Amino acid sequence: MKTIQVYQELKQKVSFFYQKLKLFKYEKIKGRKLAISIVDTITLALYRQASSRATKKSLWNDFRKTLKCSYKTLVVNINKCSILCLQILKCIFLSNRQNSHIIKHTDSTDIPVCLNKNAKYHKTMKIVSSWGHSGKGLFYGLKLHLTSDLKRRILSISFASGNVGDRSQFLKLNKDLEGIFIADAGYVSEDLEKEFYIEHKRILFTKPRKNMKKVITFFQKKLYDTRMTIELNFRNLKMLYNLVSSFPRTINGYLANYIHSIVAYALR
Repeated sequence: MKTIQVYQELKQKVSFFYQKLKLFKYEKIKGRKLAISIVDTITLALYRQASSRATKKSLWNDFRKTLKCSYKTLVVNINKCSILCLQILKCIFLSNRQNSHIIKHTDSTDIPVCLNKNAKYHKTMKIVSSWGHSGKGLFYGLKLHLTSDLKRRILSISFASGNVGDRSQFLKLNKDLEGIFIADAGYVSEDLEKEFYIEHKRILFTKPRKNMKKVITFFQKKLYDTRMTIELNFRNLKMLYNLVSSFPRTINGYLANYIHSIVAYALR
């Protein structure tokens, strides 16, 4: 019963964007109709992430009695519809930006594509993956760079290889945003702070490194303490929305998993 309720709630939200973004123009008009409609395909993809189904196979098993298609057809359709999910995500970001809190946070998190012991043999994501380092140690894969506001609404994202520095993505993420931006010690750079600063519009506060002799105000200390909100975003994406996975067998499968995870979380 709960499964049906979660699915129906997601379908209502997807149907709204389907009409708003005119996604019906991507429906197949000529020839054989799609085995699964666009609305149902996107809903199934988001349902898998929201229900923490580890694989598409488990999703297919849940709905195999009602789906009039093979498992392979389901996988192909879900991966294809990830492009349409990007349009939904863009729409959500625009809405979040219009109502965003003045305090914003930027940070990154590791997205391993496989276990470290398997990195030498991993081929699927080899072209875009690399060794990186996070607070948990070495990993092989990508990084998700993200900006959200104090109310945990996601405002922008970018993906980069695991060895790409956080500072290099900061301006790209926040070029169209305004407010008070908080970041950790990985973003410490006087040049970055000066380049990003616009009087009366935006400013960047970075938490000093432990070896830096820098005095911070009580106000700055309180701002740094709010960084936990973006960590909650990362935790929920990974633990509740299946962001990290090593099951896909194609690059499209990996990227579709990341997109569907973020969209499902943004629609929560």
